[in-house]
Amino acid sequence: MRWNGWGEESESMSLPPSGSSFLTSKVGESKPLPSASWEEALARVPASRIEIEHPLISVKPEDRLVHARGQSLPDWLAKKSGELERFPDAMAFPESREEVAELMALASEHQWHVIPFGGGTSVVGHINVPVSQKPVLTISMARMNQLLKLDETSLLATFGAGTTGPDLEAQLRAHGYTLGHFPQSFEFSTVGGWVAARSSGQQSLRYGRIEQLFAGGHMETMRGGIDMTSLPASAAASDFRQHVLGSEGRLGIITDVDVRVSRLPASETFGLAFFPSWEKGSHCIREMVQQRIPFSMLRLSNPVETNTQLLLSITPDKRKWLDRAIKLFGIGDTPCMLLYGITGDEKLCQLSAKKLKQHCKQHNGWLAGPSLAKHWSENRFRSTYLRETLWDMGLLIDTMETATRWSELEAMMGHIEGALKEAIKPFGDKIHVFTHLSHCYNDGATVYTSYVFRPGGSYEEALKKWQALKHAASTAIVENGGTISHQHGVGKDHAPYLEREKGKLPMEVLKSGFETLDPDQLMNPGVICD
Repeated sequence: MRWNGWGEESESMSLPPSGSSFLTSKVGESKPLPSASWEEALARVPASRIEIEHPLISVKPEDRLVHARGQSLPDWLAKKSGELERFPDAMAFPESREEVAELMALASEHQWHVIPFGGGTSVVGHINVPVSQKPVLTISMARMNQLLKLDETSLLATFGAGTTGPDLEAQLRAHGYTLGHFPQSFEFSTVGGWVAARSSGQQSLRYGRIEQLFAGGHMETMRGGIDMTSLPASAAASDFRQHVLGSEGRLGIITDVDVRVSRLPASETFGLAFFPSWEKGSHCIREMVQQRIPFSMLRLSNPVETNTQLLLSITPDKRKWLDRAIKLFGIGDTPCMLLYGITGDEKLCQLSAKKLKQHCKQHNGWLAGPSLAKHWSENRFRSTYLRETLWDMGLLIDTMETATRWSELEAMMGHIEGALKEAIKPFGDKIHVFTHLSHCYNDGATVYTSYVFRPGGSYEEALKKWQALKHAASTAIVENGGTISHQHGVGKDHAPYLEREKGKLPMEVLKSGFETLDPDQLMNPGVICD
């Protein structure tokens, strides 16, 4: 695994020459910032403030360095520069619910802060060490990664909270089942992290977000363990499971998770369609979603993203063929690309495909079929490696995501993209911005915006640019009625904007829950709210 980047060292994502030259033409030539070596970063790890010896606790500098940061752009800048500033004082790798409870009791006794660590894929500062006089213990759930129980009658499965996406799916598929939860971080994120951050998977249109899949489980808090019974529904007051969803380590540590699984689908197809405009494409998918036509995924890219994605993913020869086909079918010069998934029973899939064809025709779209989508389906979790590729080119890429109503969706896209373009101007620089809808609902959809820019001549300049861009886009979201996070959680980066979305009184209710289960405020301080 890369200690200062994404994923496995043996994995990478190459760009066709046309893709590299395209990005350079949009933002300008750049050089990568120098990267610190593992040895240089390791030498900066200070002595631990935890001096007691315990069989479950490690103060090895190597462990503390690897678990000091997540995967946000500021985290990358800190790791690549070697200037991580703060480190956990100790690491723990429990293998059971009882060992987690023992560690929590130890932290309470000695007044240590506790940070739960799943797969380390957070992009909003969930696992970063706070500024504090108190020592910090980070508890990794990596060894709690097994299928503990499978109820094939009720279609419920229980997993250790540290089970990653591939391990979870492999253990289920051995019995003929799937969870169907495929976030972009699928390879490394964990089921406990999905629950804690209210994750959403690529095929949530069929399987649901994690709140639909989360049935119950167990949490260890500073005041003891809490069992969450897996019930199909209940009208018995507030449901504690809803408090655990999105709690981001503030209430306690999720040790095991009950999830609602599905039998493996008989059929699954991914394909592409193209529309002559954003208006045509968005109207088409809204109508299909509101008519409840069963798809597993509908992802619509705006014209800029369509052009960008095609240039970054297919060869010039294939692009020429595609451009000729788009022109032949009357799509125009600025097409919008729809990536769709049809999953389930074979006859129902055939019906969905028929309905898709009808709706595309009504909105002047062209169904390009499954062959062009093969590249995406084979590389669906590898696109995150683009961050490494761009880093080596001297470019940075980051994302902003929100959800809003259909009636506000196009305006929200404009607000976010406009805010990013304005925020880069004081630096005298250029930015490349593009957007897609990644998750659709009856009343609205997500707006997922990516942006590429140059870091400048130093890590300090790169961080200042990111801070300006992040603040501008976040402000645009909350001022225009969107959620500050659809699928990445709040963490520390989004915390300053949360009260604007939730309101003062709801925030007080939220804080009171944290204080009830964690009176000394030891759990993951600074996440969600101070």
